[in-house]
Amino acid sequence: MNHESGWYGFTSTNLQIEKDGRSRMITADEIIGSLSEGIAVVDVEERVLWCNPAFRRLVEQGLEPIGSKFFRLFGAPEIIERDDCPMQAALRTGNPEVCVLRVEANKYLGMTATPVRDENEVVSRLIVLLSDVTNEIQQEQKLKAIYEAGEKLSDLSAQDIQEMGLEERTDLLKYNIIRDLKELLGVRNVEIRLVESGTDMLVPLLSEGMTVDAENRKLHVSETGQGVTGHVAATGKSYLCRDTRKDSLYLEGAANALSSYTIPLIDQSQLLGTLNVESDSIDAFSVSDRQFLDVYAQNLAQALHTLDLLQAETSRAYHESVDKIWRSVALPVDEILSDATFVLDRYVGHDDDIIRRLRHLIVRARDIRTKIKEVEAVAPTPTRIQADRPPPPLLDMRILFVDSDEATRRAAHHLLGQWGATVETARDGSEALALARGSNYNLAISDIFLPDMNGYEIFMDLRAIQSNLPIILMTGFAYDQKHSIVKARNEGMSTVLYKPFRADRILDAVQKGLGRIPSDVPPEKKPPK
Repeated sequence: MNHESGWYGFTSTNLQIEKDGRSRMITADEIIGSLSEGIAVVDVEERVLWCNPAFRRLVEQGLEPIGSKFFRLFGAPEIIERDDCPMQAALRTGNPEVCVLRVEANKYLGMTATPVRDENEVVSRLIVLLSDVTNEIQQEQKLKAIYEAGEKLSDLSAQDIQEMGLEERTDLLKYNIIRDLKELLGVRNVEIRLVESGTDMLVPLLSEGMTVDAENRKLHVSETGQGVTGHVAATGKSYLCRDTRKDSLYLEGAANALSSYTIPLIDQSQLLGTLNVESDSIDAFSVSDRQFLDVYAQNLAQALHTLDLLQAETSRAYHESVDKIWRSVALPVDEILSDATFVLDRYVGHDDDIIRRLRHLIVRARDIRTKIKEVEAVAPTPTRIQADRPPPPLLDMRILFVDSDEATRRAAHHLLGQWGATVETARDGSEALALARGSNYNLAISDIFLPDMNGYEIFMDLRAIQSNLPIILMTGFAYDQKHSIVKARNEGMSTVLYKPFRADRILDAVQKGLGRIPSDVPPEKKPPK
């Protein structure tokens, strides 16, 4: 066999090498003796008949392998991940059998037992190959521990979820992250930042071992000018800084840090933030270190996403509960408010105590609505920092809604309330006029068929009380015998709402009534909301 101007020739026991005109015979014993793997020939009773020097180096010090029982040479080894003896299995099946032996607390040997047949095809010997696989096993165990630790980050029982608030869950997550990084990965300096929803800010979630300036530094998602963290967030790729003194992207994090490794936190194709770890040694993060950190970062991203979704679900359930409470009390509160206002409006006596009590009742009725809104305002927010959202379109608008149908009044509370409006309802024209005399509104909406007056009458009477009050009349498909809408239009009314109304229609009608959308613009040409 030619090889670099030389040749190799094999005999049954020797290897002859000739190169540059010189020839040398290497014996089989020399070949076997140079191997790093331990080799032994073992009989059917598991006694060692022969072994190479590497095998002798693997057995317990001071023991003579030849003639000894194989497993006694290693104390009391534990066979990993199989229940039977690989030697006996090889003798039984006639096939090579493999296993891992744990011979000490932190030492592992990979073992292969291969049966050898004699001239009668009877298995009479075993060739056992041993190799030190301690490093590989420890790497696997560490990787498994990292996977398990990562999975536990978001592993909360139903009872935990019920008993723990957002702050407690977040604190537990931070505690577990620091513990895992220190105990499993040997990391002391770590920073986690999350992408702020709706902006490109990278907001600190956790910082350990970083300088005060680094913790308070404002960073954005950008490939340049925002350090390694901003670059990683922008590219979605991990970044290894082998020497911080020579890397133009690096901004000081931990004091005296000489190398760093920064990983994007991505779950379901969504960038959540970054994980940055730093060391005071140059090029401190080996390939295996980076592999472990990558695995942990994947689990961390999943935990953060799960916690975010869990908190979002908690927030949704919270808002639904508050909304359910408000739907239950909205109309009773309106009735208390209307009745108290109506009595106060019609009261002709001079008893100051009665007047004071009626006014107090009106104030307290409105306080109920305010308190419920305050409770809703403190609802839990998702873990990720929320940017300021645009205010609801009807925020701070006070709307008077008049209709004799209870279901319609309840729907008005729900539809208009979800856009930020404060809604007060009346069952008939008299209640509506009493409310208008006692309070200012930004808009009034009234059905044209009320128990005590028609649409045109309520329109004119409300205008007489508040001359600049925008008024919308509602109608179904019944015949408008009093021609309320036509008359009201002649008096300046510009908007009509037809029932049954959809959510988008009532919002458009209110926006028109408030003058935010020109009433003569066709729907398809409306300016953006």
